[in-house]
Amino acid sequence: MQRNRTCAVALSLLLTAAAGANAQSDTVRVSMTEAIERALRASPQIVRGTGSVATAEWAERTALGAFLPSASMSSGTSKSSTTRFNPQTNTDVTGASNSYSAGLSMSYDVFTGGRRGAQRRRAEANTTSAEASLVEQRFNVILATKRAFFDVRRAAELSAVNQANVERAEQALDAANRRLAVGTATRSDVLRAQLELNNAKNAVLNSQNQRRSAAFSLGAQIGVEGPALPVMDSVVVPRALSMSNEQIVSLAIDAAPAVRSAEASLDAARASASVSRASYFPTLRFSSGYDWSNNEMNIESGRTSWSLRLNLSYPIFNGFTREADVANANIQTRTATADLHAAQRQARADAERVLGALNLAEEQLALRREALAVAEEDLRVQQERYRLGMTTILELLTSQSALRSAESNLVTARYDYEIARAELEALVGREL
Repeated sequence: MQRNRTCAVALSLLLTAAAGANAQSDTVRVSMTEAIERALRASPQIVRGTGSVATAEWAERTALGAFLPSASMSSGTSKSSTTRFNPQTNTDVTGASNSYSAGLSMSYDVFTGGRRGAQRRRAEANTTSAEASLVEQRFNVILATKRAFFDVRRAAELSAVNQANVERAEQALDAANRRLAVGTATRSDVLRAQLELNNAKNAVLNSQNQRRSAAFSLGAQIGVEGPALPVMDSVVVPRALSMSNEQIVSLAIDAAPAVRSAEASLDAARASASVSRASYFPTLRFSSGYDWSNNEMNIESGRTSWSLRLNLSYPIFNGFTREADVANANIQTRTATADLHAAQRQARADAERVLGALNLAEEQLALRREALAVAEEDLRVQQERYRLGMTTILELLTSQSALRSAESNLVTARYDYEIARAELEALVGREL
């Protein structure tokens, strides 16, 4: 019965490996740099953010164009019939008349009470906000890509850890069988070793499935139809940051993408308030025009006229519309100010949190490396003692489980460090 169960588990492992080998023919292998480049090209957030920047830049050009005069040209022709009574012949005479015209006009706002300047400042602030949002979205995509990349790597390493545990469980089962054969172990020792082997093989299957799922998630993140497997050079973990913790916190408060976007929103709100207050000032507009008309299509003759106009307009009362616009603009300014202060506080809190997680992961790496060395030595001692009949199978299996946990914990700590570092870079909007 036990042998049948063992064969079934082994057959499952072989089938899974064969399916993985077939799937690898369509698998894309990418480095970290290539994965990030693919993800940025495939991300709809980046596409929308880029479009928002382009729209804001065109709005800025439109605001600049308000400082330039506007010109227009018009032309037209018409033909109409006329009927008159001829008293000499006592008959109606029917005829037709043609008309041709052309004109050129120009207008320019001489004074707008500062409205055009405020609109330009608002457009510039909106562009800055869109650019900051694009930077924030870019680093969020990079962070998501790194998470997916590291998830595949973590699952692959945990699969290797579980496979090594299978080999140790097989060795323990062989040792238990040898001792049972010479009468120094019980049937219970063999059964416990067999159970440990089955559990180890089940852990391999689970880790392989997690690796496959993570590979498909990475593929979806970088715009690939199938799975993607990472190609990663060995890196030193942990690595020194390019600045101190205090500098990173200060950078997050002053220049984080979320903070820059909030600052730009405040500038836009202030400019909108200036636009609303400009309605309390009169508008002075200069315009001119030149017109030509003739009954024949001949530009050398005909009637011409020109005009120069200077118009001053001032809304004395418009149903409290100006007052409402100013009040709403002031409310938006106060709201944007509160949002900026909240973004700065949140940036400080996030920076402290991520730095704490990074420091914790760094300290845990040292502790878990030490724990791994202790677990390896403990297993070596327990294997020798079990070979000599000085310990039980339960103590041996406990040491094996402790070693597997130590190896898994070290893998987890290493990638926790990498993800915390990626989160910190996404927060401040630059590589560290």
